[in-house]
Amino acid sequence: MRKLTIGAMLLAGAVSFGGAAKAECTPANWKDCAGKPWVDGTNMETPLGSKWWPNPLWGADDEAGSTNWYTKPEVIMRAMAQVKTGEAFKIGHPYTADMPLFGARKFSLRIPGSPTGGAYGSNQVMWNDEFLATEIGQVGTQFDGLGHIGVNLGDGGNKGNMRWYNGVTAAEMITPYGLTKLGVEKLHPIVARGILLDIAAVRGVDSMAKGEVITMEDVRAALKKQGMEGFEFAEGDAIIFRTGWEKHWGNPAVYNDGCPGIGMEVARWIAEDVKAGVTGADTWPVDAVPNPDPACVFCVHTFLQTRHGIVNQENLKLSELAAAGVYQFAYIYSPAPVAGATGSMGAPIAIH
Repeated sequence: MRKLTIGAMLLAGAVSFGGAAKAECTPANWKDCAGKPWVDGTNMETPLGSKWWPNPLWGADDEAGSTNWYTKPEVIMRAMAQVKTGEAFKIGHPYTADMPLFGARKFSLRIPGSPTGGAYGSNQVMWNDEFLATEIGQVGTQFDGLGHIGVNLGDGGNKGNMRWYNGVTAAEMITPYGLTKLGVEKLHPIVARGILLDIAAVRGVDSMAKGEVITMEDVRAALKKQGMEGFEFAEGDAIIFRTGWEKHWGNPAVYNDGCPGIGMEVARWIAEDVKAGVTGADTWPVDAVPNPDPACVFCVHTFLQTRHGIVNQENLKLSELAAAGVYQFAYIYSPAPVAGATGSMGAPIAIH
């Protein structure tokens, strides 16, 4: 059945009305990607379909995206209502030089001097400082701001054709000294109702496999297993997925070699039905990598972040929450306001 289905799909893709060959959806022919799951509408103005700017929720000049939900008292109060026991969980990993890092990213910490300063005064005070060299927003338990993921609309290196959230172009915002628009300092502190969806538990595995895609069937099954069947999500919620991939954190070669995650079915539910404030997972992109469709390279990223302005928290440590059976909590995280940065390191917490 699988061979027959794939063969039919290939035939349909190769032949159009009248028998003429149909152009494939490729990087060079993205205008032929109409109908792909990450495409909105049929007018291929961009590789994502229709233009995504101005943002329909937050307006043409907005730079805060989904963190605007956390300026609304009712969203904050919904989050704080999840606190029942006062137990706080660290859901971020420690930052170390040997942690998994995407591509050629580095994390290097040094203590200058031994100690850095002192001793001074009759009390003989001394101190240590640190010097840190790293991609400050894109290592470890990392948080994607809205200046991180963009889409190229044109050919070559024309920065006027490279667009991010709300249509901001590379020409408008990128300088050697940081972003002049969409920097992480423009985001609001996050106090959200967090919902953990333990997909690994639903699948009955320690960890899902790389490239496996979380479906809406998985979401519904997780809610049922967690005693939350019929749960009503709300605007601004933080939706967190546990795949079990955390078990590979100590083995960077395995951890970085793809991962399970959500696909476009779940991404559309997050953006269009829930209107979530944050997505997150115990993997490095939250997307499934590799995507079953090779034409999709982080298409969940471009759909959620670039089109909808929904921020994303990666490389979360979720095993303790799952072991404690904590599925609803106050999710608290304030991105470090490094002006012009694309994202943020930091320590998110879940309070039950």
